[in-house]
Amino acid sequence: MLFKQQALLRQKLFVLGSLAIGSLLYLVARVGSLDRLQPLCPIDGRFGPRGQDEIPLRALQFKRGLLHEFRKGNATKEQIRLHNLVQQLPKAIIIGVRKGGTRALLEMLNLHPAVVKASQEIHFFDNDENYAKGIEWYRKKMPFSYPHQITIEKSPAYFITEEVPERIYKMNSSIKLLIIVREPTTRAISDYTQVLEGKERKNKTYYKFEKLAIDPNTCEVNTKYKAVRTSIYTKHLERWLKYFPIEQFHIVDGDRLITEPLPELQLVEKFLNLPPRISQYNLYFNATRGFYCLRFNIVFNKCLAGSKGRIHPEVDTSVVTKLRKFFHPFNQKFYQITGRTFNWP
Repeated sequence: MLFKQQALLRQKLFVLGSLAIGSLLYLVARVGSLDRLQPLCPIDGRFGPRGQDEIPLRALQFKRGLLHEFRKGNATKEQIRLHNLVQQLPKAIIIGVRKGGTRALLEMLNLHPAVVKASQEIHFFDNDENYAKGIEWYRKKMPFSYPHQITIEKSPAYFITEEVPERIYKMNSSIKLLIIVREPTTRAISDYTQVLEGKERKNKTYYKFEKLAIDPNTCEVNTKYKAVRTSIYTKHLERWLKYFPIEQFHIVDGDRLITEPLPELQLVEKFLNLPPRISQYNLYFNATRGFYCLRFNIVFNKCLAGSKGRIHPEVDTSVVTKLRKFFHPFNQKFYQITGRTFNWP
């Protein structure tokens, strides 16, 4: 009887020992496979070699998660303090131009983990009422970010408003300024198209583009028409150059940003002294929309609003020719000042 009990005990111990050894071998194999897979981590790969200037991995998590909650006002002061989040004045501003692609540029730059964008146009420097509220009011309009990140806002009215260059200079004389331009006549027609859509939505009538762009008394280009005036880029830039050197400006090709965005974004990364992080993976062409959309990660994609890419009305070819001839000397001067040449007619 005693012999049978001892045999049964030895059998149980053997089974338990086998299970323990099997579990240990599985854990060793599992850890080994994880170590082998580690270099393939897609998030870690975005940041390259680890170093002093590395962007913390948590920045990605909060940028798409908690930072969104903070913008909605759902975070407590304690959460903000614990995560070392701040509201910073912008270190770069997209100052224009209207209908040049400012929204697309802002959204695409937001692909970079070191960039945090203001969701809405603040209109601080071009609006006297807002400007009177002071710089602290402006700062509190900025999104929460980490100290190492760059906050960027865009308000295209800044470029053409006379008071803005001096006001921005008083805030930060070394700020980086982004201007995105398109072929001037196309930009003017796009400007008109946006206003026309707003009028039609309100069941209001509106003049044809030709009647606004050409002075009926002189049959010459109507420089009082805002859409035309905005496209005289060099006139506005000269006002800015009274306060900032040309080195603090970067000119973005808005036409190229539509058809081939990555090279333009890489130039902006370099201008902003950002490590190169935006890749072709982050941009994919949407054939239905006819535009590039944004891919932040494997689960989060984004396309620009449906209002982008409106179909322009047909414009009399003689008016288009007259406008292009009018803009030509201004374009040549713009190329000379900026050092960037475009294939504009």
